[in-house]
Amino acid sequence: MVDSVTNSLATVTSTSTTTDTSAALASDFETFLTMMTTQLENQDPLNPVDSADYSTQLATFSGVEQQVQTNELLTALLSQLGSSGLVDMAGLIGMEARVSTPVYFDGAPISVDPSPQSGADQVFLTVRDRDGDIIDHQEIAISSDQFEWDGISDTGATFAEGLYSFEIESYVDGELSTVSTAAVYSPISEVRDNNGSSTLIMTGGVEVLRDSVTALREPS
Repeated sequence: MVDSVTNSLATVTSTSTTTDTSAALASDFETFLTMMTTQLENQDPLNPVDSADYSTQLATFSGVEQQVQTNELLTALLSQLGSSGLVDMAGLIGMEARVSTPVYFDGAPISVDPSPQSGADQVFLTVRDRDGDIIDHQEIAISSDQFEWDGISDTGATFAEGLYSFEIESYVDGELSTVSTAAVYSPISEVRDNNGSSTLIMTGGVEVLRDSVTALREPS
């Protein structure tokens, strides 16, 4: 809802004036009143200006002035909404978010949420580095239960720190049926607002949109 309100307000505020413009309008309004008064004092009494013309002009100036004030109030509201959103999301810092994106491995195990294809009789986990090269490929249990990827190779060495992506291969009758991106958990270290769009900064500087987070949990 905040995003829809933000987009609507952005459209209105794109045509709003600055404080200097508001001041200039007020000055023009005073000038108009002075000119109107002078014209009233010096008009031909035998051919006076229609008072309706003055009323129309006065109403126009008043309407513009009110619109400027409304735009300034909307700008202030937009600013408050943005600040409030960041304050509300401050509690996310330190939480672990489930995302289907590459995450940073710093030596600590990574929780993987596999969700293999229904009916699969064999499931494998594929782990790729930031270059897309496969660095780990292992069979896992046919289950949707979370498990910990420890980041240790077959030789017993720990993989280097860096970005890794996770895939689930589901086999049926010995044939590869589907390959899906596995959701994994990663800690949130920062929350940012980019023109009304909330971005979460994960461990290692990975950026994900708030809407891409499918679950949150306390650090294990």
